[in-house]
Amino acid sequence: MAEYLYLPCMIRTAVQQDLPQIVAIHNQAILQPFQTADMDLLTVKDRVEWFELHKPEQYPVLVFETDGEIRGWLSISPYRPGRRALRSCVEISFYVDQHFQRKGIGVALVEQACIVCKNMGYHSAFAIILDKNTPSIALMEHCGFTRWAHLPDIADFDGKTCGQVYYGIHLP
Repeated sequence: MAEYLYLPCMIRTAVQQDLPQIVAIHNQAILQPFQTADMDLLTVKDRVEWFELHKPEQYPVLVFETDGEIRGWLSISPYRPGRRALRSCVEISFYVDQHFQRKGIGVALVEQACIVCKNMGYHSAFAIILDKNTPSIALMEHCGFTRWAHLPDIADFDGKTCGQVYYGIHLP
């Protein structure tokens, strides 16, 4: 059974100063097999434009913080920007520090993101997950998301392939 965090913590909107910790957590996932489709380590400079596109009033980045340190983060991003018929649908991406996984941080971030998305007027949210990333799939199912699609064998990790699954939810 997972040991859950019961420390003073908060989920808040990320600020530019959080970017080094966000990038560090993302890079942890890149170094692990089949946790993200990214294969090259990122720098803070690489993510500045991405961060600036995530305006808090429309597409926020949320962070889970304990003891002044970011333990996980989640971004809410547009799906197929410019396609007006898809304007009420958003993609979420989430990453948890490898030393703090299986402690409820991912669940807390996803649940908060659903509240934020609903309050912002979005009707659907989904995550795109590598089909070999069973912990993230279990997290999505735990949070009430269902599998909407499977794209088999589309990700190629230098000769090792896997698919992607879309897990989504319609926000009430």
